[in-house]
Amino acid sequence: MSTLLIGDIHGCYKEFRALLRQAEFNPLHDTLWLTGDLVARGPDSIEVLRYVKSLGNSVRIVLGNHDLHLLAVHSGVISNQIRDKTAKILEAPDVDILLNWLRCQPLIQIDSALKLVMTHAGINPQWDLETAHLCAKEVEAALVSDRYFIVLKTMYGDLPNKWAQDLTGLSRLRFFINTLTRMRYCFSGGDLDMIFKDSPRMAPSELKPWFNFPNKIINTGYSITFGHWASLEGQGTPPLIYPLDTGCCWGGKLTMLRWEDKKYFTHSCLHIKDVK
Repeated sequence: MSTLLIGDIHGCYKEFRALLRQAEFNPLHDTLWLTGDLVARGPDSIEVLRYVKSLGNSVRIVLGNHDLHLLAVHSGVISNQIRDKTAKILEAPDVDILLNWLRCQPLIQIDSALKLVMTHAGINPQWDLETAHLCAKEVEAALVSDRYFIVLKTMYGDLPNKWAQDLTGLSRLRFFINTLTRMRYCFSGGDLDMIFKDSPRMAPSELKPWFNFPNKIINTGYSITFGHWASLEGQGTPPLIYPLDTGCCWGGKLTMLRWEDKKYFTHSCLHIKDVK
C-alpha cells in the first residue's frame, strides 16, 4: 500500500499515466494525492478529469487556481481563453458531471496518521492547522452552495492581502482562495504579494517565499506538500515541505513522490513541441 503524491498535471495525461506505471500504481491498494491544477495548458485535460474521477476513493485532490478558473468559465462568469486548452471539456457531453464533481473537491487535505497536509499553493504562515482547515472549509461550503457562481465571479483580484479574523463576506473568501491556490511570496509582516512569480533567487529583498517564514504547522510535526510554483523546480524548501510542481505543461517534467520511502519518480514532457 503506497501513498503517491503528484504535482500539477495540467492536462498532461500521458505523462501522468506513465508515472503511475513506473510506481506500479494499483487503485485497489494505493492512494494518489494530487496537488491541484489537473487542467489547462496541457493537451489532454478532459482525459485527466475523467480518469481521476473514475478512481473514486483511491485519490485525494485539492483544487488549484486553474481548476477554479475552469469552473468560472463553465459557470459563465468569465470567458474561456484559447491558451488554456480546455475547450474539449467545455464541449464534452459529460461536462456537467465532470465539473460538478470538480466543484465539490476540497482546498486542503489533512491526514493525521501520515502527518501530512496538502494544498495547491501552500499555507499562510500566520495560520495554524486548525485555522487553515476552517478557512478552506468556508470556501468549500460556498462552492457547493447555490451561490457558488457568485464566489467564482468575485474571486478574481489581489486584495485583501492581509490576514485578519474579522474579514467578512466575499473579500474573506477571496483572501482564502488566493492564499490556498495562488500564493507564492509574502512581505515581512506576512501580507501576500500576488505579483511576483519567479524563483526565489530572483525575488526582490522585501519578499520571502511563504515557506521561509516560521511555520506553525511544521512545528507540530506535520509535513506540507504543494504544487503551483513551477519555477522552484521542486527544490529550495526547508525540511518537511515538499514542492511537487516541476512544470510539465511548460516543457519540464511531472514529478511524483512515494511518501513511505520518499522516493521520487519523474517523467519528461511528451508534448514539448507544442509548448507555447
